[in-house]
Amino acid sequence: MADPAPAVLIAGAGPVGLTTAHELARRGVPVRLVDAAPGPATSSRALAVHARTMEVLEQMGALDRLLPLGRRVTHFTMHRRGRTLIRFDTNYRSLPTRYPFSLMVDQVVTEQVLRERTAELGVPVEWGVELTALQTGPDSVLVTLRHADGRTEETRVPWLVGADGGRSTVRKQLGMRLIGDSTEVWLNADVTLDADLPPDSNHLLHTEPGTLLLVPFPEPGKWRVVDTVDTDGAEDRELVRRRLADKIGRALGRPVQVGTPTWLSVFTVQQRQITRMREGRCFLAGDAAHVHSPASGQGMNSGIQDAYNLAWKLADVIRGHAGPALLDSYDAERVPTGAVLLRSTRTATALVSLRTALAPALLTVGTAALRRITPLRRKVEGRMIRGFCGLALAYPDSPLTRPAGSRAGRPSPGDRVGCDARTAAGHPGWSALCAELADPRWTLLATPAEGGSTGYREALARVERLFGSAVSVRTVADPGAPGELPDPGGVLRRELGLAPGEFLLIRPDGHLAARDRGPERCLDVLRDCALLPEGAAHAPH
Repeated sequence: MADPAPAVLIAGAGPVGLTTAHELARRGVPVRLVDAAPGPATSSRALAVHARTMEVLEQMGALDRLLPLGRRVTHFTMHRRGRTLIRFDTNYRSLPTRYPFSLMVDQVVTEQVLRERTAELGVPVEWGVELTALQTGPDSVLVTLRHADGRTEETRVPWLVGADGGRSTVRKQLGMRLIGDSTEVWLNADVTLDADLPPDSNHLLHTEPGTLLLVPFPEPGKWRVVDTVDTDGAEDRELVRRRLADKIGRALGRPVQVGTPTWLSVFTVQQRQITRMREGRCFLAGDAAHVHSPASGQGMNSGIQDAYNLAWKLADVIRGHAGPALLDSYDAERVPTGAVLLRSTRTATALVSLRTALAPALLTVGTAALRRITPLRRKVEGRMIRGFCGLALAYPDSPLTRPAGSRAGRPSPGDRVGCDARTAAGHPGWSALCAELADPRWTLLATPAEGGSTGYREALARVERLFGSAVSVRTVADPGAPGELPDPGGVLRRELGLAPGEFLLIRPDGHLAARDRGPERCLDVLRDCALLPEGAAHAPH
């Protein structure tokens, strides 16, 4: 039997395109994935995988392969004139997660893991196939593809996702522009370094003028060095090597050995985004929609989260589980998120480059105060984590977020649902909920009223009959009936703020869409989120 025609064409097989393809294929949507490059990238690019992205990869089933290949970083250390000014710890107390660290792993490796997972779902990458033109229509998109042998192919697809990077052809064909500014020019160099620096930390070295940011690779002794001042001479690797050895040595106050760079790149720090990420049946994700300073490692992470946000919505609409209004939430959620990220990366860029004349003195005085005042230091550590880990992202103003219909509780609608590793390992309810979040469906989490409620259970059974392909219906109770989420001692219900007779609706990406109470409200809330009963509609493929 011939393979079904693709419902979605994805242009770009980097981490964003691969994530999109994986999540669509995991939900049974036929996908075609093309990339203009002749094969997988071999050069070094993004390094950091942050906490929220690891949660996403865990829900996708890909994290167990990636974790052993990376290095866990839990500190940020600042140096000047031979002194260690301060070593910040991580503080995830207000943002509980099972992954309270950044994973340093070459983007090439991340892509390889995603590519293998996607291929196992039946979606290979078509290398050397470039999207050169497109025409949008009310029911499909006509695209022109140029193959490596010069052959031109015209094909019509129901949906198109542009994950084709900062110079996106899809974006240009749609007439969209990245709006923003270009600020500084920096240099990246991947080197071996014999400097006796703890590899569980990123290191910011004040070199007067400017700074160097050192980020550890998984390989012992290998570091990425970002120079915020000296960017000339990149074609002369020996010149760059000597210059870095001198600057690092002066900042650390001791001689260091620096190897010849294996990779060099001079780049302009850009802060740009488009004002919308959808045009009819075309979507943009990742660098095609927004480009950021690398100061806090947001580019790949935000792109993967774009893809994850889009894919489950597109899959639900294609499979007839939801109405087309569901797709409006992609633009409504991710454009404001991009704006927030631009603000945070601008701040991170300013902190990393330390361009002002007063910066050295303020740095020394400020870090001395933080070392003395522990509560203030912990507060700063929490704000630093909040700025880049992705865990603070919420969608309170999304069209999918329903105001709490019962008493207020935490998490609030729009918030992410999660816990730390100790909680997940120590309580069967949290452990079961973490596993539930890997289900590609929505989750309706309910607890009957005190004394039991036949009407409530009948209402949940009706939800399961009408929406079971799109929604996993789970009852939270003390250990009892098969299929219930066990909650001995009521820990899970207490920490979720789930009172008797209430229910939570959790989206496939783990964000809370609604909290409400009463059996009569379940169906209303699902319909408010654009979900459709079985057989109510069949979207065209």
